[in-house]
Formats: sequence, C-alpha cells, structure tokens
Amino acid sequence: MKIEQIYTGCLAQGAYYIQSEGEAAIIDPLREVAPYIQKAERDNVKIKYVLETHFHADFVSGHVTLSEKTGAPIIYGPNANPSFKAHIAKDGEELKLGKVTIQVLHTPGHTMESTTYLLKDENGKAHAIFTGDTLFLGDVGRPDLAQKAADITQEELAGILYDSLRTKIMPLPDEVIVYPAHGAGSACGKNMMKETVDTLGNQKKMNYALRADMTKDEFIQEVTDGLLPPPAYFPLNVKLNKEGYESIDYVLDKGLRAFSPEKFEAIANEVEAVLLDVRKPHEFGEAHIPNSIFIGLDGSFAPWVGELIVDVQQPILLIAPEGREEEAVTRLARVGFDNTLGYLKGGLNTWKSEGKVVENVKSIAATALAEQHESIQGQIFDVRKQSEYLSEHIQEAHNTPLSNLNEHLTEFPSETNFYVHCAGGYRSMIAASILKLRGWHNVIDIQGGFKAIRQTNIPKTDFVCPTTL
Repeated sequence: MKIEQIYTGCLAQGAYYIQSEGEAAIIDPLREVAPYIQKAERDNVKIKYVLETHFHADFVSGHVTLSEKTGAPIIYGPNANPSFKAHIAKDGEELKLGKVTIQVLHTPGHTMESTTYLLKDENGKAHAIFTGDTLFLGDVGRPDLAQKAADITQEELAGILYDSLRTKIMPLPDEVIVYPAHGAGSACGKNMMKETVDTLGNQKKMNYALRADMTKDEFIQEVTDGLLPPPAYFPLNVKLNKEGYESIDYVLDKGLRAFSPEKFEAIANEVEAVLLDVRKPHEFGEAHIPNSIFIGLDGSFAPWVGELIVDVQQPILLIAPEGREEEAVTRLARVGFDNTLGYLKGGLNTWKSEGKVVENVKSIAATALAEQHESIQGQIFDVRKQSEYLSEHIQEAHNTPLSNLNEHLTEFPSETNFYVHCAGGYRSMIAASILKLRGWHNVIDIQGGFKAIRQTNIPKTDFVCPTTL
C-alpha cells in the first residue's frame, strides 16, 4: 500500500494517490490530471476509482476529465446528484483496491453529500481517513456553503456536522491518520493548522471542534462564530463540479494563443477583456499597460482572482512573465476561469518596444513615509484582513480589506494623495491596480507593507495576538 499527498500551496489543497497491488485511487484531483496519470504509469498501476469527498466550492476538480481519460468511475457518497455518470455509494459501502479496502463514511454537515473515505489495510485494520472538508487539522468545514442550495440554515448544518464527527469519525482509533482536503490559507475553514497530516488522536487533543465534553449547542455556536462571507465565485465552482466542464486541454489551447500588441489591444477592446498582469508586484509598479490589473502568480493567485474578478465567464487576456503563460492559464482554470483568450507575446517588453503607452504606480519607502507621517494622518489605508488590522496597525489608519474593496470606494480621497499598504506589498499592489482602473490615480503604494512600517517610528497600536481576537 502506498499513499501520496499531492499538496498545492496556492489553493491550500490536498489531493491523494493511493495504490495497492496494481490498482490506484485518486481522491479530490485537481483540474490538470496529467500528473495523476503519470504517477499511475510510473508505478505500472491502473486507476480504478476517482473519489470525490463532496462538490468542491473553492476549486474545480479534475474528476470528469480523469474519468474520461482512464475509464475509472467517479465515486460520490450519499445525497450527491451530479449531472454526469457517477456511482453514488451507500453509507458503509466498501470498495476494494488491490489488497486494501476503502469504506465510504457519509459525514454530512459541511455539505449534505460530504463523505469521508476510511482506508483499511489488508488485515482490515483502520489505517487512514480522507476527510475532505468534514475535518481539517485544527478545524472543521464551514457549514454555510450549502445552505442556499439545500434550503437549510448554517446552524442546522452545523448540528448535522456535530453528529457526523461524533458518530463516524471520533469513534475511530487514535492512531488513524487524518488526511484533509485543505490546510491553512483555505477559505473553507477559519482556524486550520499549517500541518497537512496528523493523527486522529492528536486532533482530539488539539482541535476545538473535537472536544469530548462539547455539547451540540456549544459546537454550533463555536463553528458558526466569526465566519466571513464566502468568496463570490464559490457557487460557480460548485456548479461546474456538479454539471461538468470543458477539458483542460481545450482551455489551454485557447488560453495559450500569443498576440502581438496590436491584436492584443484590439481583442481587449472588442470583448471588454480584463487585462490581467501576473508578474511581480514591483514589476507592475514600475510599468504596466493602462487599465490592467495586477494579481501576481507568486502569491495566492487563484483565490484572489476568484475573489476579485468573480465571474468565471469573464474574458481574460494575460500579461505574464515569459515561460509562465501555461502556469497562469492552468491556475486560472483550477478555479473555473476558463475564458482566458491568450497572452501578450513577448510580454511588456514587446509592448514598450513598439512605443505603446505604459503607466506606473507611485510608491514610497516606509522610512520616507515616517518622515512625513504627521502631515498625512488620515490618508493611510490598510488593505489587510480585519483580524490583521485589529492585531496591530498604524494609528488612525483606515481598514479597507482587499476582499471587499468595492464597499470602501467612497472612503478614498478623489484629489489628494493617499497611501495603501498590506503586510508585505502583494495585496496593496492589487488594490492600487484596481483603484487606478477605477479612476484613482492619486494612490501611492507603501513599499514593503506593514513589515517595513513596523521598523519605523510611525505610531502604531499595541500588538494583540490574533488568536485572542
């Protein structure tokens, strides 16, 4: 028996490859399925099952394509109702994989079809659980994502999740290994550990939601407390996962068309495409195409695209570092953005070599900001999350989180210069690009973000540990 976790940091997502005696199962695969097929070919095994723990909201799974390419059936637990052919397993049903067994444990609560897969070794001993979004390390799946579709409240779902954990998962032996679908950084939970593998016994000690003496009412209150609104693109990803989608091969063929500056500009005007610059923050700040927005590949790229562009049908044209165009198209497709139309051939260098106009984002060093701080009080905008802001911030700075920047547009000055920062410079450059697109050309980015600000004498609030907020 072999278990391999395939972890994707940008999405904080774990897919799994299990093989035994010439047969393999893939759990919660990503959109691009070639790596799973290559692993099976490397091990000379046949992919027998494609297992889905639930209808994912934060990414588009590769289940449909992987099934088409390998002939392996797609497996869901009870209550799933996909539009494509799939085997809807019964609670307790066992699937043979070489010498091992995968047992289906229906664990609703995150969603009503949520399922945990229990892996038993060749002697029938419980070895590991693949919990999807039912149980994370340090947390459990948020119970608010399925409520509209299921006509059920988040409190009712939380109560169902409480029962699932206590009847299906907590009775398992402490030595059972827990393999979740997500880790720290995912929007599917709120308190996840940075580790991606643990034992169930340790989770019973560390995870607030698994306290032995916890009542259902306490569980419901704690699990639903402090939930931020889910990203707007989540329902669109659920729809794609339930109804199917275009092959990643088609998406790549379309998205990897290289356009000259003239053609790039013409298409952008014709279809009102988003010009998405995925280079590094300082590169965008130094020079960029007018009316383009920045969301860099070297950060939480796909989640921020989903959060800020929202509509997965939106036409997109890319300005990318040479050699990373395919990576950008692939990572967009992971969260359902399949309408990438192509990229600027030669990148910004080609654009500039043909004499086309570029713009920049004004910036200031934190040390220079400190020298003039007294004269610009009230003109500093902190685009970090509210929890980061509450932990420590510049006195009198406004909190305008990037995730809901649109709700704060009236707060930004229309004429006088104002300053934006985040933790390190990635999110503030995204914010600056969006503000510029909307007409605020008086925005100035604070270089290095709060990390640099912390080293200056600019007055700041007392630090509060985020875990106590």
